[in-house]
Amino acid sequence: MICLQDCFTGVSKNATFMVANLRAAFCRYLTVTILVLGVVATTSVKSNTVVVENAAVSSRSMLASEAGVEAMRNGGNAVDAAVSTAFTLAVTYPSAGNLGGGGFAVIRMPDGKVFTNDHRERAPKNATRDMFLDEAGEYVAERALRSHLASGVPGSVAGLLAIHERFGVLSRESVVAPAIELAREGFELPADIARQFSSRHEWFQHIDSTRKVFYKEDGSFYQAGELFKQPDLAATLSRVSEQGRDGFYKGETADLIEAEMSRGGGLISKSDLEAYESVWREPIHGRYRGYDIHSMPPPSSGGVLVVQLLNMLEPFELGELGFHTAPSMHLMIEAERRAYADRALHLGDPDFYPVPLDTLLSKRYARSRIENIGATATTSDDVDAGSIPKEPFETTHFSVIDADGMAVAFTTTINGGYGSGIIVEGAGFLLNNEMDDFSAKPGTPNMFGLIGGEANAIEPGKRMLSSMTPTIVSKGNRFILITGSPGGSTIITTTLQVILNVIDHGFELEEAVNAPRFHHQWRPNSVRFEAGIEQDVIDELSAMGHTDLNRLPERFAIGDANSILKFRGSITTTSDGRNEGGAVGF
Repeated sequence: MICLQDCFTGVSKNATFMVANLRAAFCRYLTVTILVLGVVATTSVKSNTVVVENAAVSSRSMLASEAGVEAMRNGGNAVDAAVSTAFTLAVTYPSAGNLGGGGFAVIRMPDGKVFTNDHRERAPKNATRDMFLDEAGEYVAERALRSHLASGVPGSVAGLLAIHERFGVLSRESVVAPAIELAREGFELPADIARQFSSRHEWFQHIDSTRKVFYKEDGSFYQAGELFKQPDLAATLSRVSEQGRDGFYKGETADLIEAEMSRGGGLISKSDLEAYESVWREPIHGRYRGYDIHSMPPPSSGGVLVVQLLNMLEPFELGELGFHTAPSMHLMIEAERRAYADRALHLGDPDFYPVPLDTLLSKRYARSRIENIGATATTSDDVDAGSIPKEPFETTHFSVIDADGMAVAFTTTINGGYGSGIIVEGAGFLLNNEMDDFSAKPGTPNMFGLIGGEANAIEPGKRMLSSMTPTIVSKGNRFILITGSPGGSTIITTTLQVILNVIDHGFELEEAVNAPRFHHQWRPNSVRFEAGIEQDVIDELSAMGHTDLNRLPERFAIGDANSILKFRGSITTTSDGRNEGGAVGF
């Protein structure tokens, strides 16, 4: 038992926190029981965890993870495995694995050097600032989410090929081969994917190209365990395998995309496709309790916010406050309120907007942001973005590590579940609806409730702001945590909680990933809790002034953090128990 009088001894003497007020309030709780390993309420879905010595992959699809591990068994490295896993996910996990979307990759070399590849979608050259507003200037969600206009120029293929060309050792043909075979020959449809197809029938039945892929010729539903083939997608993948980049951004596939745009009034042209390039960017780097944090820079907001949140929380002894106690959760919610407010004002595509990275990532700025955190909750109306001197719901994350210690954190998306819902006729892949991730109208929330401003306004060629947060945490080569998640705005808080669970609370990886989660994002002024969080803790937060506290039904989950931890020579790989998935290694 620990008296909370001493829980704030780690606060910097130079920081002007309201420590006295915090102590007075928190000591009402007098004592907390330190949670030991295993005393964590986990979700009801099975988690897949494997402990191995050499190499591992954790992803949303067992078939995709197996493809990645097979690449490493055949002499490939973690990048070969990541590329093979990603192409296979385009076949086996159609709602988010993709050719028609984009993503981010964080790659840590065995010597500790870190590289990041940005293959986020871009706005077509004919995109306009007000393209999703009606004549009265109001945001039209249907146009931004389910029309051909919703799609940005896809970046996945360019990014995967760029990563493979720079770091892979196997041939392009060999890493794409498993995906081609599964698309051509088919695979047994998992029950959850079959349910997704049937539950979206009212939407998909009105889109000819989509209906022909996800339903049988007679219009009936695929059942779990039935063979699901995608011959058009196999042909598209074959062109990529044989021709590389030109097999997607030029030639037949480009013709098919442009024809689809023409049929539906979309904007992506062959010149947009040919001009697309992925970008190698400097990784976001932070330090937390002696650990190095490497993540994605803008146009991802995830890396910035995770480091900023860790900087805000570092002065407090979260481990002593306890896992999922009202005091520790109060601090996390208040930090999230401030970080997401900063996201709305200060973050966008750095090629178009001067993002103040140095300030946002500084510990000094983080301290200034939490000066007014007290014993009771603030409201989102009372919290704005910090003053700074000028200077995606369907996504999937997977993690890879090889025998040499090369690690890859990879998150890819088409934004909403099944993107725009529109499959490119004859090409077999879904178009994204990433244009909704721009700020179509200042102050108007997107599909995830996120608000933005000028930094994320629509401009031709611009990359829309993302929450994807592929992250690698390390301490030399003795400790390497690879994590990330899907979940739109909840990606950042999911990634944060996995990191805190491992570092501050000392959980084993499986427990860190499967522990119940909660989420707050500034606006709306609400907090969402997974069902596993105790009601008495939520009641205590309410007594502290937190309002609009929402306990999610049992079937609803936050995130899907397929993660890997290498520690003291042993590799643990786990797929998040909230969903089906595959953790594989050797």
